[in-house]
Amino acid sequence: MKEKINWGILATGGIAAAMAKGLARVPDACLAAVGSRTFEAADKFGRRFGIPRRYGSYEDLARDPEIDVVYVSTPHTLHYENCLMLINEGKAILCEKPFTINAEQAAEVITRARKKKCFVLEAMWTRFLPALVKVGEILKERLLGDIRMLNASFGFKAEFDPQHRLFNPSLGGGALLDVGVYPVSFASMVFGQPSQIVSQCHLGETGVDEQSAMLFRYGLGQMAVLAAAVRTEIPQDAYIIGNKGSLRVHAPWWQSQKLSLTFTEKKREKVLNFPFKGNGFSFEAEEVMRCLREGRLESQIMPLDESLSIMKTMDTIRAQWGLRYPME
Repeated sequence: MKEKINWGILATGGIAAAMAKGLARVPDACLAAVGSRTFEAADKFGRRFGIPRRYGSYEDLARDPEIDVVYVSTPHTLHYENCLMLINEGKAILCEKPFTINAEQAAEVITRARKKKCFVLEAMWTRFLPALVKVGEILKERLLGDIRMLNASFGFKAEFDPQHRLFNPSLGGGALLDVGVYPVSFASMVFGQPSQIVSQCHLGETGVDEQSAMLFRYGLGQMAVLAAAVRTEIPQDAYIIGNKGSLRVHAPWWQSQKLSLTFTEKKREKVLNFPFKGNGFSFEAEEVMRCLREGRLESQIMPLDESLSIMKTMDTIRAQWGLRYPME
């Protein structure tokens, strides 16, 4: 792999801008191209971030032979077709979460990627932040003993607009796929796939989930209590509780820079700080580039089988609500 790795960004919305800013903090990353549905949008985005090559279609970006990896930042409903297109062109992919709309789509993307030997990673960017990496180390070292419970939520209040992607079923709207995927993925990181799921939601006037509560049970009796919302602000500290102590991931836990360890017997708290500069998107980009340089086809931190498992969990949740999207 060459000294600098050339990135392309597919689509030009807010999350694409966040990644452009994140890539600017990675010295050996070169943001070389952007593709949009119109040249005007690509040109505007390109001028904003100093991107030299600007394409008026996603296909033209995918065909650029100089691009090593493409960040897919389109709405949820387009991830499947965008990833398949890029795989056909042999591109490495960092695909924004949720990975796809459902597990069936995810499975096909993964199968195609493995057949073509293309690197693919779900952009669950919180997994790569220093504080969350430390959480994984704490769990591995069993500092909390046997983990028994987890509590995590993600909710914010958005103004209702039936055409906005958050509320539009044709765009995969609703809290679960937009922000609920964060606590679901966090629970997966700690416990794996649940053996039992109980959930409730409120479906709004457009038919998508505006808020929900989820209870996961695992094989040894562990439990995860989760919530998601797009019309309600929810406190965003997360807790992992073991039989020897507990871990608080300070708000917002999905972008946390601070952990608090409390040990049951010693009755004392240990605070750990993990400050970082920028918006946090640089860490997942660095992981992509590390994997490409090592010849890996997926990340050990966020493996594809786990992304598929998370999609299956969310499929089960939506089935309990009777929520299907028009394209399914």
